Amino acid sequence: MTNVPSKVSIIVPVYNVENYLAKCLDSLVNQTLREIEIIVVNDGSKDGSGEIIRNYTQKFPEKIKAFTKENGGLSDARNYGIDKATGQYIGFVDSDDFVMPEMFEEMFLLAEKHQTKMVVCNIQKVDETGKVTQKLTQIPNMPEIINLENNFSVFSDLSYFACNKLFKKELFDQKRFKKGVHFEDIQLIPQLLLECKTIAQTQNFYYQYLERTDSISKTHTEKGLDMLKAVADVEKAFGKSGYASKKKELKKFQIFEGIYSFLAYLAFVKEDETFYEMADQLAVFREERQIKIQDILKYSRFGKNYLLSLPLKKKIFYLLFFAGQKKLIRKLI
Repeated sequence: MTNVPSKVSIIVPVYNVENYLAKCLDSLVNQTLREIEIIVVNDGSKDGSGEIIRNYTQKFPEKIKAFTKENGGLSDARNYGIDKATGQYIGFVDSDDFVMPEMFEEMFLLAEKHQTKMVVCNIQKVDETGKVTQKLTQIPNMPEIINLENNFSVFSDLSYFACNKLFKKELFDQKRFKKGVHFEDIQLIPQLLLECKTIAQTQNFYYQYLERTDSISKTHTEKGLDMLKAVADVEKAFGKSGYASKKKELKKFQIFEGIYSFLAYLAFVKEDETFYEMADQLAVFREERQIKIQDILKYSRFGKNYLLSLPLKKKIFYLLFFAGQKKLIRKLI
């Protein structure tokens, strides 16, 4: 049998997901795009994930390439997969999520049609019964192909998930996910966008993000500070990019990822000392960048005031925070 070169390499990091992995792999082996390779990286799983991977590799040897390594975290597993990838394009799918059958075919065709290095699709959050709980439209009111020089608002508006995007492999020639940190997507994906002149999009909700019942009560810790460090790394890349003069969009990125997203995380930090330390670090972040309270309160995304669109409890939380009422915040949450 002749080996057909892969158009797309799909990287699936796996760590202790025996209850979800089969559904994920089923959605990949049934992609309408035939010329794919599915790179499954077992990142030191201690449950039955390894056996599931072996079964699928035996059943689909022409599609699945399986690797096992010591546990090194999500970034390390993704980077391992990038090193093994032979496709023209790279996609990432988390092993507890799944995707629609046409996802990679349409995104590949869009990339080729428009000769662009990045393609984006929409996301649906689903529960464990498969019910859709939330639709996340990524770039509304924009055309299929977007020229970034003329529409650089995309930089500050886009959600920086790795898993709902297709990347030209060359974007990873000099870049990798940062190891040993949280929020690795926020750290890397904006940097990859800065390497693009255009991006393409489909409005189809191809990526199905599973809200797991066993992860809702995840502990929020000082690791949230990695979000601020991620923004700082992006700022460095921004200053060296062809878009360095677009300061307005950089500030909006800082407000969305460094302040609003950080506050959304901070709201679930239960340990008082950690909460106050992180709140103080956020104040330093804001002061260093000379971001005023008015800038934050007036911030808009896709033409809407972000604060006014928040649920009431979050709105009160944010307003109290900006007013410096940390003790009242602790009572609220």
